[in-house]
Amino acid sequence: MGKGGWTQGIEWEGKAPDADFTFHEVRAGEGAIETLGIPLAEGRSFSKQFGTDTSGIIFNEAAIKIMGLKDPVGKTVRHYSGEKQIVGVVKDFHFNSLHEAIKPLFFLYKPEETTHALVKIEAGKERETLASLRDFYQTFNPGFPFEFTFIDQDHQALYESERRVSALSRYFAGLAVLISCLGLFGLATFAAEQRTKEIGIRKVLGATTAGVVGLLSKDFLKMVIIALVIASPLAYFFMEKWLQDFAYRIDIQWWVFALAGLAAVVVAFLTVSFQSIKAALANPVKSLRSE
Repeated sequence: MGKGGWTQGIEWEGKAPDADFTFHEVRAGEGAIETLGIPLAEGRSFSKQFGTDTSGIIFNEAAIKIMGLKDPVGKTVRHYSGEKQIVGVVKDFHFNSLHEAIKPLFFLYKPEETTHALVKIEAGKERETLASLRDFYQTFNPGFPFEFTFIDQDHQALYESERRVSALSRYFAGLAVLISCLGLFGLATFAAEQRTKEIGIRKVLGATTAGVVGLLSKDFLKMVIIALVIASPLAYFFMEKWLQDFAYRIDIQWWVFALAGLAAVVVAFLTVSFQSIKAALANPVKSLRSE
């Protein structure tokens, strides 16, 4: 989750004199990479079986790419703390939000300098495991509070603003649809009332119920289609602009707007058709009776 430091103090054979790269630095002990479930692209992870791991370093693929190293495992680089041997390369993984591209990163074997303990808890045993960890912590740090976070909660916190916008969008979209449906229903009721005698005459002359419903609905559906033609390009523009803030993003497909438009037309038709069917099923004798 972006915890750790940043450094430019990495030198390697073949580095251009004007190269200026920043690396994310993570100090870890054995088991950290396995606990996080980060897959290895080549080489190995840190292990107590290798006494030389104090001078070992593990890069991610993004770092190896900008360094331009071929067959990196076994090669030596110069860290600001001394020479380090590349013992492994991990596959790229996201350690910041998806707003940012994956940056160059390396792990140093520095278990004595770590600031966090990583614990993988078996599902269903969270409460008892946390209690055991609290007791263990208090044994070595009496009087200090036991603080912990879950990685999934840290991950969700990276997108809190997006979650808030999503929730507000759903509420306001639902409110807008409700108000629109009430307006359409009112207009449909008014139009049916205004054309009562016309509907009666059409029915006497042989118009079907479906024909009358179509007659009353088409004008409203035209307005909905015009609204879609205006709204779709605007929605596409603003969504594209919002997505540009993400280094990793989806592409908006045309069928999203087609599906949204179809849903809008169906909702509008169902709203209008209720009053249209009611007017079409009315007895034409009553509507044509002289007032």
